[in-house]
Amino acid sequence: MMTRMLVFVCAISISMNVMAQKRAKYEFMRNLPVYADSLIADLTYPLAWGNSDIKDFGEWRRAARQKVFDCMLTPPPAPAVATPHTQSKGSYDVKVLFQEQRNGYTARKIEIRLSRYYTVPAYVLIPDGKGPFPAVNALHDHGAHLLIGKEKMIRPLACEDSTVIKDAEAWSAGYEGQFFGDYLARHGYVVFSADAPMWGERGQKEGARRDRYDIIAGNMMMYGIDLSAYMTYDDISGTDYLASMPEVDASRIGCTGWSMGGWRAWMLAALSDRVKVGAAVCWMVTTDEQMGFKYSRTENGGFANCYPGLRRWLDYPHIASMACPKPMLFINGSQDKLFPVSGVKKAFKTMHDTWKSQNADEKLETELWDMPHSCGKQVQRRVLQFFKKHL
Repeated sequence: MMTRMLVFVCAISISMNVMAQKRAKYEFMRNLPVYADSLIADLTYPLAWGNSDIKDFGEWRRAARQKVFDCMLTPPPAPAVATPHTQSKGSYDVKVLFQEQRNGYTARKIEIRLSRYYTVPAYVLIPDGKGPFPAVNALHDHGAHLLIGKEKMIRPLACEDSTVIKDAEAWSAGYEGQFFGDYLARHGYVVFSADAPMWGERGQKEGARRDRYDIIAGNMMMYGIDLSAYMTYDDISGTDYLASMPEVDASRIGCTGWSMGGWRAWMLAALSDRVKVGAAVCWMVTTDEQMGFKYSRTENGGFANCYPGLRRWLDYPHIASMACPKPMLFINGSQDKLFPVSGVKKAFKTMHDTWKSQNADEKLETELWDMPHSCGKQVQRRVLQFFKKHL
């Protein structure tokens, strides 16, 4: 027994020593290469609007979109019964799993096949009355919290277990206790919200753990697949499904989200012609401010917003500029520790320069609020006001 105990203690001691070992010479620091600032200096964004040799805006957008899709690697194969990633209406393999009446609208839990590989759980809210209605794809956040996805945007239906319901209620604190999707539905919008890959009912069998996301994303790359891109492909396909619903006016579809949901919103608006209006809350910055040593924060999302090689061509505001001349609303917080204000302002200016070049600057609204990383009731009210104006 004494020998076993000694071996055990020695093993712990060796393990701790290995963890503490350092070399005098190194190449990485604070999760970045020591030459990070040199990498940033070499980013010239040759495909950005204004940098590119292409002077026709429509032609530029087609070329820039194609570059984004190229960097998104292999798309998920479409199911035989649907036509996602197109602008034509298709039939979708959809199962209604549960339905309940709420105050002024019906809530459904559905399962929709968006790929030959998988089905996607989603919530849909449909206002009472005679449609068709304007619609919104409500895109959930990251939050390093993967147990719930769609339930962050829409109050869980009664069919969910108590753990999910309780977790969603707690998470709604970031939205000041108001479920964003339900708020929009009460004001006459059909609302769609689906789990992104690795969130909610698309998570890992072993349980929801943030540290597993990057490991699984790395493994997916071994198949030639980018997990973040699958999220965007699904957002595009989910919007196509939304447009196919008889209750929806396909000419009046918007998208919105907070944090990673904000990133998803402007990405979707840039890549899908289905989306006519977009509103992104607390996710916009420039790479030079996000990925250098100037600030303590050195990334925002990791693999969850990473398309291989894309930064060699376009920065975040350049991609968002593909949504021009659509009406777009961007709200960031001056107290948001995830996005340095200087980077936010640079990104806003880049986008305004693009909208101005197309004589559409009045359609782009960028706002810096005195708030932290949040999406409270006032923000939701502002997004609703923007949708009422443009949808």
